[in-house]
Amino acid sequence: MAKTLFGTNYPTSICFIVVNEFCERFSYYGMKAVLTLYFLSYLHWDKDLSTAVYHAFSSLCYFTPILGAIIADSWLGKFKTIIYLSIVYVIGHVVKSVGAIPTVGNKDMHIALSMIGLILIALGTGGIKPCVAAFGGDQFKEEHLSERQKFFSIFYMSINAGSLLSTVITPILRGDVKCFGEDCYALAFGVPAALMIVALFVFIAGSGLYKRTPPQGNILLEVCKCIGFAIKNRWSGSKYGHKREHWLDWAEEKYSKSLIQEIKMVLRVLVLYIPLPMFWALFDQQGSRWTLQSTRMNMAIGESFTIKPDQMQMLNALLILVFVPIFDLIIYPLVGLCRIKITPLRKMATGMIFAALAFIAATLVEVNVVKTVVDPAPGGQCLLQVVNLAHGDVTVKVPHIAHSHLFPDPIPHLQDPLKYETVELKGPTEELSIEVSGGGGSFSCSQTFEQQKAFSLFLYNGTTGMQCKLVEDYITKSQDGNPYVRFFNTLQNPVNITVGDVGFHAALGYSMSANKTVERGPYPAVPSCSLPSRDCRDLDLGLLDFGASYTFILMEESGQITARRMEDVKGNNVHIAWQIPQYALMTVGEVMFSITGLEFSYSQAPANMKSVLQAGWLLTVAFGNVIVLIVAEGAGLEQWKEFLLFAGLLLAVCIIFSIMATFYTYVDPENLDKIYHDDPGKEDDQGDKKRKKSKDIQLNKSVRSTKL
Repeated sequence: MAKTLFGTNYPTSICFIVVNEFCERFSYYGMKAVLTLYFLSYLHWDKDLSTAVYHAFSSLCYFTPILGAIIADSWLGKFKTIIYLSIVYVIGHVVKSVGAIPTVGNKDMHIALSMIGLILIALGTGGIKPCVAAFGGDQFKEEHLSERQKFFSIFYMSINAGSLLSTVITPILRGDVKCFGEDCYALAFGVPAALMIVALFVFIAGSGLYKRTPPQGNILLEVCKCIGFAIKNRWSGSKYGHKREHWLDWAEEKYSKSLIQEIKMVLRVLVLYIPLPMFWALFDQQGSRWTLQSTRMNMAIGESFTIKPDQMQMLNALLILVFVPIFDLIIYPLVGLCRIKITPLRKMATGMIFAALAFIAATLVEVNVVKTVVDPAPGGQCLLQVVNLAHGDVTVKVPHIAHSHLFPDPIPHLQDPLKYETVELKGPTEELSIEVSGGGGSFSCSQTFEQQKAFSLFLYNGTTGMQCKLVEDYITKSQDGNPYVRFFNTLQNPVNITVGDVGFHAALGYSMSANKTVERGPYPAVPSCSLPSRDCRDLDLGLLDFGASYTFILMEESGQITARRMEDVKGNNVHIAWQIPQYALMTVGEVMFSITGLEFSYSQAPANMKSVLQAGWLLTVAFGNVIVLIVAEGAGLEQWKEFLLFAGLLLAVCIIFSIMATFYTYVDPENLDKIYHDDPGKEDDQGDKKRKKSKDIQLNKSVRSTKL
């Protein structure tokens, strides 16, 4: 007799299953939260490749559940499948974490380990996805239906709790802890790996308490065989000599009528699934494109607290816990009081509209975000700004007709703000002669420029008159949202400067230090030491804001070393709070689309076919990520245009789905046997066994989120 909790009807074994699921979801969402920034900042991929690989991984995670279901139902059973694939899962996490250690191999090694780790993680998380919830339902006796339904509610809460905590904690481990002088991705991946190890040991610890159902064949394979047999007979139908009302009826020679009618019901629902991947194409961009958007926003909350760009994903898990009871207890009843008929398909179509509105909101945010971004020069051009350190105004001309519009006005001493001008080049590189006059003289400055790069031309008074120095600028905003800083030294001694925990060295004689990212914040007293005398002074750098790129010119004024600040790239001026509406709209869409869709699918399928529809539902998520992968790599659009494209596509798909829904007739699967009842002599025992076995599968409809 199975042990129960405190004399209730809840088996003790479910404690191990719930804790296992919490740890597993923590490991998955914790790793995934920092994945896009890992591609950008650690592997140094561009945003399109990072987005494509992120969604390729997400897609694989939703293709592999079919493999897990087949293994569990046809070969190993749920318990062994969870154990073996969890081991694969753990290995994947460990390999992924090792690949994030800078001292392990070179960049190619890091990429190889990362990809191997992600593939193993996808096999593990996808493989156990269809097994864990159903295995939890197996622990209850048939008469304890209410307790079983409450278990699934607890199970669902553990999923969202793991997701919420991990998306808060792992970005902190990434950004606030430094490994090898940079963000600690090894720790950010290592902690989820440790949680997955805990999940595996917790699940094994309860092995003596579990009720295990042996594998009795996979209904999905049976459905595929029946469909294949019908198609084969249909193409060779001449030998049978008569027509059939439906193409599936060609399988009657081998399969029971009730099975065929059940498959017909499932196919009617699967046809409605065809437009659904577009919703997931938008939904899953919360972890890719929306995270990239947040890196270019102001993430300060009050005076002393800042949020990490990858932490914004926690809003979805938090809001869904808030919105689900609000919709179930308030909104849906109120709409019902208005005598508006609420059907599942109408709710799903409304959910699509909300998701499209979320991307319209994201478009409006993006349009304002890009105002602080310096667009790189196109092919055949470069960007140039002039920093005048000479005494008095200077005039800069490039003796070339195409450049006659450049710098039409005199440039004042230490002009602020600076402005980039576009310079046309005849080849990949070109040496240009720049004529400078004013500031006590005139001279010609020859410099070599490269296409699609940005440069600063520093003009200063040297010992032999006015001179120039060309330095390449870094105009791309940092991937983690932190500011870039560099120092231009006009002093006669080299200088060491420490900004936070980041060190800079500026050589003597009009030299530029390396360009590095520092933590965002105020820096009123930055230590600087002039070498070799070790004369140390504090420099006031002011507030170094999110996304900005600063050049500090070290000068001596009134016997004191000062740092004159020049802002090459403006700081992010759109606050992160402007992302809240798009997350709220997307979560409303999830509540109405995802949860309703699962309930609709299960209510419209015969008990024996619910696992088939579960597989079909997960495939819509997989194909949705494939859509993003194709658009990210192939469209080549500006980000706001891409957002608008996705919103328009989903609205178009919503119209198509609504039209399809008007032709759908809701059925009660419980009356299936009354409508389509085989002759008792033709009904096979195997079909009866499968129906009896499938009662447990039906309970999955209480699990209300694709976060499974």
